[in-house]
Amino acid sequence: MPSKTTNKITGSRSDELTAHFYEVLDKHMEEVVEGKALKLFEVQDMAEKLYVHPIHLSNTIKETTGKSPCDIYEEKLIEIAKDLLQNSDKAIADVAIQLTYDPSNFTKFFKKMLGITPKQYRQKIKLK
Repeated sequence: MPSKTTNKITGSRSDELTAHFYEVLDKHMEEVVEGKALKLFEVQDMAEKLYVHPIHLSNTIKETTGKSPCDIYEEKLIEIAKDLLQNSDKAIADVAIQLTYDPSNFTKFFKKMLGITPKQYRQKIKLK
């Protein structure tokens, strides 16, 4: 049976990795919004930046947050997409390209996440 000290060390290392994951993710999202990112990161890209194995990263993030890194990534991305759709007059295709998506794939992703298309979201927001 592991001692309480071991659990504290493991917990703090997990928490530290999770905090670093959020830092790298936030920086990457800034680069995406600024148009500096050529592609969206995948788990292996995040793991490489954090100098850990992708499986270790996924397991640690799931353990500390209850969500997979992909779920967290998609949630952040959809929040940025909603903000861009709400606070700019950019065409939906331009928002998709800014977020490194093909416009038709962006619409599918958006609808999968929110149950409505980007166009429907924008119309709904303008009614408020």
